[in-house]
Amino acid sequence: MYVPPAFRQTDLPALHREIGNCRVATLVSHGQNGLQASHLPLLLRPDEGRYGTLYGHLARANPHWQVLAEGTEALVMFNGPDAYVSPSWYPAKAEHGKVVPTWNYIAVHAYGRAEVFDDAERLRSLLAGLTERHEGPRPQPWAMDDAPQDYIAGMLRAVVGFALPIERLEGKWKLGQNRSEADRRGVHDGLANSTEPRDRDLAQRMNG
Repeated sequence: MYVPPAFRQTDLPALHREIGNCRVATLVSHGQNGLQASHLPLLLRPDEGRYGTLYGHLARANPHWQVLAEGTEALVMFNGPDAYVSPSWYPAKAEHGKVVPTWNYIAVHAYGRAEVFDDAERLRSLLAGLTERHEGPRPQPWAMDDAPQDYIAGMLRAVVGFALPIERLEGKWKLGQNRSEADRRGVHDGLANSTEPRDRDLAQRMNG
């Protein structure tokens, strides 16, 4: 990922928060048959390894897990809020007109080599963690124990888990840091007044 110095984010807790905010990540690997990409929810264990370790699972029928098992480097992309930026929001437009549209966004890229596993107990622990993450806030959260255990056992046999210790972590916060303070305020106000929730989300992040 191309990251100009003005947009580079290196604060590990901030990078981990962004990973946690992303509900579905994109896993990309290159194997003997070329590129493979999968979209999936992941768990981050921030205290495992220098940059943390990512855990996830793939359908056994998905050949991507076999690519992971080859031990080549994988890339995991976490996309945060993003928004179109209109030149009309820049005060500089009225001053000299030398402005063009752009796109602001937040993204985190994690790199590492995965270990795949299909141990039933380890898979169950992983899936229980993913379930708790997404069911926990619900008024009546579903739990794996709510389903028949033979059914769960069959589902576990249908997936393969992986652990990916993060070896390299990149963050890009493209929020107009290369613009004047007046232009940044103009963009913030334009996004904050948008009817699009994602625009307003990015405006809030500009305050951070």
